[in-house]
Amino acid sequence: MSSELLETDVLVLGSGIAGCTAALVLADAGVAVTLVTRSRQPHESNTYYAQGGIIYRARDDSPDKLAEDIMRAGAGHCNPRAVRILAEQGPILFRRILQERVQVPFDRDESGELSLVREGGHSLARIAHAADATGKAIEVALIRTVSQHPNIRLLAGHTAVDLLTPSHHARNRLAVYEPRSVVGAYLFEQDHDRVRRCLARCTVLATGGLGQIFLRTTNPEGARGDGIAMANRIGARIINAEFIQFHPTTFHLPHAPHFLISEAVRGAGARLVHANGEPFMQKYDPEWKDLAPRDIVARSIHTEMLERGVQNVYLDLASYIPRETIFEHFPTIYRHCKAYDIDITRDLVPVVPAAHYSCGGVWVDEWGRTTVDRLYAIGEVSCTGVHGANRLASTSLLEGLVWGVRAAEDILARLPGLSLHDPDDIPPWHDDGQFAPDPALIAQDMSSIQHIMWNYVGLVRTTHRLKRARAELRHLETEIEDFYRVARLSDALIGLRNAVRTAIVVTIAAWRNRQSMGTHYRLD
Repeated sequence: MSSELLETDVLVLGSGIAGCTAALVLADAGVAVTLVTRSRQPHESNTYYAQGGIIYRARDDSPDKLAEDIMRAGAGHCNPRAVRILAEQGPILFRRILQERVQVPFDRDESGELSLVREGGHSLARIAHAADATGKAIEVALIRTVSQHPNIRLLAGHTAVDLLTPSHHARNRLAVYEPRSVVGAYLFEQDHDRVRRCLARCTVLATGGLGQIFLRTTNPEGARGDGIAMANRIGARIINAEFIQFHPTTFHLPHAPHFLISEAVRGAGARLVHANGEPFMQKYDPEWKDLAPRDIVARSIHTEMLERGVQNVYLDLASYIPRETIFEHFPTIYRHCKAYDIDITRDLVPVVPAAHYSCGGVWVDEWGRTTVDRLYAIGEVSCTGVHGANRLASTSLLEGLVWGVRAAEDILARLPGLSLHDPDDIPPWHDDGQFAPDPALIAQDMSSIQHIMWNYVGLVRTTHRLKRARAELRHLETEIEDFYRVARLSDALIGLRNAVRTAIVVTIAAWRNRQSMGTHYRLD
């Protein structure tokens, strides 16, 4: 076996809650798993930056009540079967995996019970949390567990280049007549500038989100739509890609990073206001006000900014939440804002909407199976239909957990009948790159993608804007693909290629859907 060839039972691409959960369940059953992340820090993922919390179960809760809240937030576009699975299995797997298996230190009340709060769109207080850094607590516990597992090989600093499909990559050209399947992936090892073939009996996409294709986002650097692009290139079905949720409240100051101000802040009583302290959400949703579903809140902020000609609105914590509660429940937000001379116990916090979560993605069934054989997708890269046209707060972490387990269970049932593809049939990667890619060109092209998406495919869309975006992105993709074929491989170049493909997928989906629904809002 050559040094650049890896073989494994299951290849998992992505190390957030979905990928880690699937890897852990498989490894606990004795399966050899290779867990891959493009980041050099394995914990770096959308999960790590999730502040608000994860759904558990309120005292008077039921699967029916949770399902009703999810369906209402999803604008009636949710998949009822997927919602029922989440509502029934979510709390059970929360206890089994997060509490018992990896022992996440969730906050507890004076009696020792889980401290549960209410968030926007929820009818009950059912959200478990670890202060305002819930995702971090979950991710740290998961990475600690998987990195110590003898059946898991964790590869950090490895970027998936493309999924391996015999119909495209095999030396045997007659494979083109066989049903489409995935037999692994090409992995770019960043530290050594080489591409390794990784053959697997099953492959799991858990690559997270796509927020970085927009100018403003809460997502980390790696959330550039890698999984969507790779799946699209092999012909996997992608649905609901137009439904991009914009988080209503991200910290906004010139030259400061867009930092998420958790929805839990409004759940605790904070109000959206103008510079004079005047609240405005009662104009847009008299019943839910500041706790309305995110699409309503984000568009309301957008409208207020346009009407008043202002760059941002504000969150008022100080007038509505006791000082001690702010220190206890929102220490991360307090520290971040204080670093920019804003004291959230006294000052208004400037906020704007930003791209936050992709409700659509690679179509999967109730077990995480895609339309391509041996390929699974879980977490934000997938579309189970749970989120419909607008994700209910704190459902995403739970969805990643539930479908991580379900995909693993389905794979365990299938593995005995699957074998590795013949490594001699898949050629090693051949890099024809003539020169190192110019980082200035990559940065400029990425900036162009982000500005196009923000201005034309953002919170409010029109036919003319979407047609302009489609034309400009297609031209840009042609230039990028030409650049990709003559430059040497790098993580940034791979990401750029994936970003423009994902941007086109989102734009075409938005252009085709002429009906305003949830996060997809058409002026015309």
